[in-house]
Amino acid sequence: MNTQTTPAPQFYLTAPAACPYLPHEMERKVFTHLVGERAPELNDLLTQGGFRRSQNIAYRPACETCRACISVRILVNEFRPTRSMRRVLAGNADLVGYEYPAEPSSEQYSLFRSYLDRRHQKGGMSDMSVLDYAMMVEDTHVHTKIIEYRKRAEGSGLEERPRGELVSVALTDRMGDGLSMVYSFFDPAQDQRSLGTFMILDHVRRAKALGLPHVYLGYWVKGSRKMDYKTKFLPQEHLMARGWERYDGETSD
Repeated sequence: MNTQTTPAPQFYLTAPAACPYLPHEMERKVFTHLVGERAPELNDLLTQGGFRRSQNIAYRPACETCRACISVRILVNEFRPTRSMRRVLAGNADLVGYEYPAEPSSEQYSLFRSYLDRRHQKGGMSDMSVLDYAMMVEDTHVHTKIIEYRKRAEGSGLEERPRGELVSVALTDRMGDGLSMVYSFFDPAQDQRSLGTFMILDHVRRAKALGLPHVYLGYWVKGSRKMDYKTKFLPQEHLMARGWERYDGETSD
């Protein structure tokens, strides 16, 4: 009889470092590796417990004095877009999302570089090379897809890779209970489209079509203005000390 058991994941703690979201705060993270046949199952469990995935690493904040980072997931079946969100959908009606295996391309990297150079010049990813980008996309042991959003073009749609202009990209994990948006980026010259909002709305649509109840948005950092957009997709749940709690918030629409 085979009595061998699957080794339990090993967790590690990073050294303190300056917080990228809140001034005068220090961050630490607890992390583990997502490898092997059980990686998708472990990713599900950890994401539901407040972890995020980056390549083959799952991590979550373990800061000593701050609890500002809160995991957020949209309740897909109850979600209704606001008026401003419906305007975003209408304004991007000329875009089509094409889903592929998690494989990088030079076209994606060119868009990624433009996004970083305009939006995150001083961020931790600002010096990522084409090889770094390829690792970000390919280094996954879970159910990951890449979604390319392109302008509709006459005659496209029959080829393996349609010809329409690439305007945004999302790297997404499919889990047992939802879609987790690992990373997304877009053409910074097309701010008027609100492409970040559009991609989230499209993921809600995709999750609903798949019968999945959640879209995971990662962390809302209370006190960080650039993270405030995540609380606009209501209703949603926040992972608190007692578990996932409903959050209905306030809307200005």
